[in-house]
Amino acid sequence: MANQTRSVSSTSPTRRAQSGSRGGGNRTDIPTSRHADRNPRGNGPRRGRRRKSHRVLKWILALLGLVLVAGAAAFAYLYLTTEIIPPEKQALAQKTTVYYADGTTPIGTYADQNREIIDCTVLPKYVGNAVVASENRSFYKDNGIDLKGIGRALLNNVTKGTRQGGSTITQQYAERYYLGETTSYKGKLREAILSLKISRTENKDTVLCNYMNTIYFGRGAYGIQAAAQNYFGKDAKDLTMPESAMLAGIIPAPASWDPAINPKQAESRFHRVLGIMEEDHYISHKDRVGAQMPQTIKYSPENVYQGPNGYLLRMVRNELSSGKKAPFTADDLDTGGYRIITTIQKDKQDLMFQVASPTTGNKHQPPTLQTGGLSVDPKTGAIISLYAGDDYLTHQLNNVDQATFQVGSTMKAYTLLGAIQDGVSLNTVFNGNSPRTFSSVGKSVANAGQVSYGYINLYSAFANSVNTVFMDLGEHVTSQKTAQLAHTAGITGKIDDTTTFDTLGLDALSVYDVTQGYATLANGGKRPLLHLVAQVKDTKDQELYTAAIQSDQVFNADQVALLQKAMTTTVQYGTASYARSLGRPIAGKTGTANDQTAISFIGFTPSLLTTFAVWNQGQDGSALKVPDVYQNEFYPVQLFTQYMKSALGNSPVERFPAAEDHGKIGGPDGSWGTGYKQSYSYTPKRNYNYGYAPQQRTQQQTIPQEESGAGSGSGSGNGGGAEGGNGGTTEGNSESELSQQ
Repeated sequence: MANQTRSVSSTSPTRRAQSGSRGGGNRTDIPTSRHADRNPRGNGPRRGRRRKSHRVLKWILALLGLVLVAGAAAFAYLYLTTEIIPPEKQALAQKTTVYYADGTTPIGTYADQNREIIDCTVLPKYVGNAVVASENRSFYKDNGIDLKGIGRALLNNVTKGTRQGGSTITQQYAERYYLGETTSYKGKLREAILSLKISRTENKDTVLCNYMNTIYFGRGAYGIQAAAQNYFGKDAKDLTMPESAMLAGIIPAPASWDPAINPKQAESRFHRVLGIMEEDHYISHKDRVGAQMPQTIKYSPENVYQGPNGYLLRMVRNELSSGKKAPFTADDLDTGGYRIITTIQKDKQDLMFQVASPTTGNKHQPPTLQTGGLSVDPKTGAIISLYAGDDYLTHQLNNVDQATFQVGSTMKAYTLLGAIQDGVSLNTVFNGNSPRTFSSVGKSVANAGQVSYGYINLYSAFANSVNTVFMDLGEHVTSQKTAQLAHTAGITGKIDDTTTFDTLGLDALSVYDVTQGYATLANGGKRPLLHLVAQVKDTKDQELYTAAIQSDQVFNADQVALLQKAMTTTVQYGTASYARSLGRPIAGKTGTANDQTAISFIGFTPSLLTTFAVWNQGQDGSALKVPDVYQNEFYPVQLFTQYMKSALGNSPVERFPAAEDHGKIGGPDGSWGTGYKQSYSYTPKRNYNYGYAPQQRTQQQTIPQEESGAGSGSGSGNGGGAEGGNGGTTEGNSESELSQQ
């Protein structure tokens, strides 16, 4: 056995290789010829992959190094070149200026700057402590930068379009007063660098003092000294601890949290600051418990709102800062230094004031008589001009978007549109005699002036604003549909849809509201969004906001075209025939309040819509009857004609789209009006010519022969409803009266 063992151990290399090849061993160090052909250098491909990975890694590290070096160099450059300007040498908060549509002529500015830089060493210690407690509890410990807060603010600013500021006092100081809006990556970087430099080069007391000297406190006050004077009528050095806590508490939103505007929120903030001051050992528990919410002095609006432009400034502010989705806050507008470009055309605005103001127009107008005027482009919703009053400081109830009046028969347009939608031909004949009793209201209703029109079609009924016909029509259309169509057109005010009297306009709405609705009718059924602001730009002329021009098609265009055709009869031979002197097609509708406390007219061409309303309001706010002279001459139509004559000037005459009536006489079931079996035939009674003749064509309107007395309605008395009763307005004129005009 031993010899065999030695024999095996002395086997030659060749023999070992052969033995292994015969399956007697696990040797793999000598490959077969097949493996040798495929991999002559052993593990070559694996080594090649490793070398390639090493090269990629080196490139990545090199690029990262370059980025870091470049970033460090850029940071160093920005840090060295960033200048810290003392607050007394720079107007840190800038006025926001509002301009007319030309972008160069100013309407006015927001927040006259009331600023006085003071030495903070004269202030009681609790003044600064209250500010720190309210805005940045870690102020005395942090390095002036909250990186997490910067990231969060930047994410919100860039992705959501909101404006979130820095969380530390140093960052707020840098952002709000040196850099303006920092909603970009570059802006946030500059804010961080400036904050860092301020924190490294200025001590905490200096930073806090500069902050208190420049922060906006509302009421036009920049800095703690102006705030103390505007809120408490004293110098900042004389502020009490509770007064300091109240002022510090409203810093985030002073325009909204002013105790005179929102006392509940102001007091909540006041107690919050006191609680933090106690927790951080600035005051004792006894001080906190004994502190009472201080009383502020009365604050008068700045003179920037004086005169008629004050209404424009207020309306612009509301449009940009009111509501949950508002693009700006009130404080943004006060301190942002923006350029706000409106849609108001200065020449048209001056014209509107000239026409509507009692100081320039009818100087003998009773002081209780109020006028509201609004002119818009119905295609875009842009407000071109308005009259809301003579002086905002003496009459702060805006006659365009705040004051309301009974809109009267202007609501009849929506009932007529409902009839068109229901497939009723406008040649359907109705009983237009007066008075008539209607089961839907259980009352007798009369026409203005007690005029009986006999049997007339819907064109004539609309032109002459015949109440009895539209009460009849409203019973078929339904009060719910009349109200629904008005709301769909854009009216947001309340309309009583439980009574067919809604077609006579017993509800009170604003000039703005009724104009929004009629703008949809003037725009072929596309609802535009009325707006006053076109653009907002920052100090570098970069756009921050642009009005969205939207117009949803809410009504069928062909049906609205037929309605417009009917609405032109109001001017052709109806209650607004005075406007025929404009020499071009005008559509519209007059309105008279049931108790004759208001009269109005809304008229339009395809590109310009104008509303005028006049109402009589007593000194105690009660509604008074509009004097007969204004009703008999239908004053709003005169104002409209005077304004539109100059506003339209020599502009090309626009026609309304051609309209075809696909409805049926008597409606789809023959039950409307007299019914299709009792329809009448008509012959032209008179041709109407606007005074212009493009392509030698004149516009004609066929008027039915009136059959006075035929089919007289039942009932007696004046009844309810707009333009009912003994009105004496031109809305009740008979055909014979019109022929004398």
